[in-house]
Amino acid sequence: MNAALNDIVDFIKTIPPFNLLSDQHCHLIAKHVSIGYYRNQSALETKRDDQVILYLVKKGVVAYYNEINELQAKFSEGDLCSVLCQKNIDELQISLRIEEDSLIYSIDFKALQELLIDYPNALQFLLQTAPQRLQDKMGAVSESALIASSLTNAPIMDYYNSPAITISSQESIQNAAKYMTEKNVSCLVIMANGSPAGIVTDKDIRRRCVAKGLSSHGPVTDIMTDKMATIDINLCGHDALALMISQRIHHLPVTNHGVLVGMLTATDLMNQEGHHAVNLSSVIHKASSVAALVELSSMLPKLQVSMAKLGASADYLGKNISALTMAFTIRLIELAEQKLGVAPVSYAWLCTGSQARQEQLVYSDQDNALIIADHATPEQEGWFEAFAHFICDGLAACGYIYCPGNIMATNQLWRQKKQVWQGYFTDWVTQPEPQALLNSCVFFDLATVHGDSSLLQDVRRNMLIQTQKNTLFLAHISRNALLQKPPLGFFRDFVLVHDGNNKKGLDLKHNGLAPIINLARIYALAEGIEDVNTIMRLKLAAGTPSLSRTESANLIDAFELLGMLRAEHQAKQIERGEEADSYLLPKEISRLEREHLKDAFKVVKAMQNYRQMV
Repeated sequence: MNAALNDIVDFIKTIPPFNLLSDQHCHLIAKHVSIGYYRNQSALETKRDDQVILYLVKKGVVAYYNEINELQAKFSEGDLCSVLCQKNIDELQISLRIEEDSLIYSIDFKALQELLIDYPNALQFLLQTAPQRLQDKMGAVSESALIASSLTNAPIMDYYNSPAITISSQESIQNAAKYMTEKNVSCLVIMANGSPAGIVTDKDIRRRCVAKGLSSHGPVTDIMTDKMATIDINLCGHDALALMISQRIHHLPVTNHGVLVGMLTATDLMNQEGHHAVNLSSVIHKASSVAALVELSSMLPKLQVSMAKLGASADYLGKNISALTMAFTIRLIELAEQKLGVAPVSYAWLCTGSQARQEQLVYSDQDNALIIADHATPEQEGWFEAFAHFICDGLAACGYIYCPGNIMATNQLWRQKKQVWQGYFTDWVTQPEPQALLNSCVFFDLATVHGDSSLLQDVRRNMLIQTQKNTLFLAHISRNALLQKPPLGFFRDFVLVHDGNNKKGLDLKHNGLAPIINLARIYALAEGIEDVNTIMRLKLAAGTPSLSRTESANLIDAFELLGMLRAEHQAKQIERGEEADSYLLPKEISRLEREHLKDAFKVVKAMQNYRQMV
């Protein structure tokens, strides 16, 4: 019996959220585990003597069907089937079926709740749905500063905030919260007898007051941290980040010879990385040649690595890298005009794809186009051909490879007058043939890099008027976009694909991010939204007939998680001297991260399924 018990303990303590528990608690839980052997095609109980059951798959496969007998998920070795533990689930006629001969552990959930009384985070994990777990994960990520960056060697005095915002120890918790709001800060230093006595953060108010039902009229000292870590003004950002990590804090009072002079936050450190991007952009605009730009472009991978290490969100990182690509392009345009002379007529140099959406990472291929004023003559169009080749060749030299699909301004198809572009969009919307649908997915994400922005604005506005009215086109583009599925294989976790180097991995770009990008584009076209950034499209579509606010928030969380994992994966590859890609090997991330990844894919799959029914 002891050997069997030890086997159960060894197994469950590797599975989130039981990996958060002590060995003693895992042994207590193991004593409540019942072991069942089930034959293929048999059914699992959804209730046992009115007790809610938590299932853990040791071997085999369990399929979960909803009340109308649609497959919702499959659970294989190491998966928790906690669907029965979620609120209101007993109101639905769900079913659980065995799809392979299986060995299943089951636990009375009420007994488990009592055992997890000291582990609220573990209990919350079991009670939450995939979108809820994903929301918590991304909330935690936004607070993280993970490891030191090579760009944090600047002295703290360069970027801390002064003075530190303080409040008397005699004030109430409520007044402290009001003062934080008034001053737009996330922490206060508590002063007693003229000296710092502690620190209180907005998180302290949530966790130590609101969550515990403590009266907000009590003194702020009841929830402050009295043993306050500080850092000397003469130290550097690396020292500050190391201290934040070791102490698990995000706010550091700054002192000068022991006297409080200001406050430094993890956000300040991250913003410092953004300043480096701004500084680099300034240098790019002063480059005197293509060769100088090529030399500057070598800094981009290092910048992406440093920002990823600091825990920058995918949105923040994408906007910084995209802005730098914009800077390189604009400087190349200026150099082209120095060489070829001033443009004979007005034009708009456009970018498309991830750069237009401000979601670009390093080593992206270039996607661009040109809109030329309608009154250009054939001779003048020759100037634009030379112009396009100079810029595209320059971008390629800077590391932005030529587009494999030839979606570049060097291709005459995508270097046309405004009226031709207008005709393109009209044809794509009114005659949604396969190639038209492919083109629309590319060119509905356009942004002006340089030139007369009104040329694109006019084309886009006319196009959105047409798409909103054309339900047939929206149906076609929806069907086409939904062909890219999240890689949930149901059996044994994920569907893996070859990365071109004979290795199998998850394609985070095409099977993770692209389905969300496609959904956001559909919502934008349906609602006449001009913005092309995926997160902004989802935010602007929230609360419309196309998308609820909850669905919008869930998709944004999934998009951010997938983008973060992709950026971290690429950062590791860059540091190893490898070419960055989007193929993540599941073994490279922790079991908990794999669970969060599955939560993200479930959110996307649910929204795709809903869109198919619309």
